[in-house]
Amino acid sequence: MQTFFDNSLFRNIYCNLVENDSARCTTGWFGGGLLPNSLAWLAFAITGAAIAFVILNGVLGAVIGFIWAERRTVARFQNRSGPNRWGPFGTLTPVADAIKTMFKEDVVPAEADRLVFNLAPVFMVVPVFLVFAVIPFGIGTFAAGLNIGLLFVIAVTSGSVLAIVMAAYGSGNRLSIFAGMRAVALLISYEIPMALSVIGVVMLAGSLSMGKIIEAQDVPFIIVQPLAFLVFFLAALAEMGRTPFDLAEAESELSAGYINDYSSMKFGLFYLAEFAAALAASAVIVTVFLSGWRGWAPVPSFIWFFLKMGAVLFTIMWIRFTWPRLRADQIMALAWKGLFELTLVNLVATAVLLAIWPQPTTSQLWTMAAVNWAIFFASVWVIGRVIVPGPAKKAVAPMGPVYPVGVDEQPAAKAAGATN
Repeated sequence: MQTFFDNSLFRNIYCNLVENDSARCTTGWFGGGLLPNSLAWLAFAITGAAIAFVILNGVLGAVIGFIWAERRTVARFQNRSGPNRWGPFGTLTPVADAIKTMFKEDVVPAEADRLVFNLAPVFMVVPVFLVFAVIPFGIGTFAAGLNIGLLFVIAVTSGSVLAIVMAAYGSGNRLSIFAGMRAVALLISYEIPMALSVIGVVMLAGSLSMGKIIEAQDVPFIIVQPLAFLVFFLAALAEMGRTPFDLAEAESELSAGYINDYSSMKFGLFYLAEFAAALAASAVIVTVFLSGWRGWAPVPSFIWFFLKMGAVLFTIMWIRFTWPRLRADQIMALAWKGLFELTLVNLVATAVLLAIWPQPTTSQLWTMAAVNWAIFFASVWVIGRVIVPGPAKKAVAPMGPVYPVGVDEQPAAKAAGATN
């Protein structure tokens, strides 16, 4: 129970609902609890529901704001005006899009498996929202303080593989199935380096708890673990299916990918999951590599968290607007010939450094950072030489007789003979 009272959100709501004279709940906003101690279970349930309501609606509002910000930013990159019709500076455009999507016709293919087809969007969006349950947004501000929070994040995000398979199979469409298989291959390939990249962070922090990881970052882990950050960031982009890893949405080949047959709010849920995944990935990156809510007074801790989160989101958008889409073989090569090896290098380097300094101080963390940055540049250079394709090979001369190809114009010699 003490874990719940460490959460300021839980404490501030619960202590005003139940009459509790313990040291953890002395007074409330109303001078006492609204419910007797015999209904403490009801106060606990109401508090949990209230926290879930706040976080869910906060994420939904953040998704709307992120969609607007991305449209305005890409307009700046492409020298356009961007959305500017609905609301001041187009701020109500995402709201108008959501309302329009709700009232579109819900079309289900005749050969679709209706149960699987309808459940796929739900299985896609739920894991994304579960990630926010273990993210500490400020000092003592979280929904659930799990001691295996990082493992929980890795576990729930893998559920998107099941949702993609359900969407592809449930559609009964060959293009959707092809796109689904490509997306699943991409996700499985990048989940392995993503999981391995955070092991070095766990070794340094000595815990899987998101709060403990933040407390251990006297030096932000993006400085101490540059290889881990690079691998995790690129793997997160691949997991979200954003450029340059939007393999399943190659319009010239597979139309809209595995969501080709979805419409109305089912399509809207996939769209929501994509942008919410960007928010979740940026929140995890801030927590694990950018020291979370830690900053300088008197700025509140949650302000620091959201400022760092905004910087990560801008970087994600910047990459989307500037990098071209990679080919399927390039994406697989990057995962298996590049990122996987970089995680192994990072694990070995971290293990050796921790063997030298089992309980590193702040000065020793800076020394570790200097060593890891040298390893970072050397490893990236070597891996780059391995995965970059070599020069194109010369065409091999065909074997056997070569048959002439008809052309519209006659050769000069034949033309001269014809005139004679």
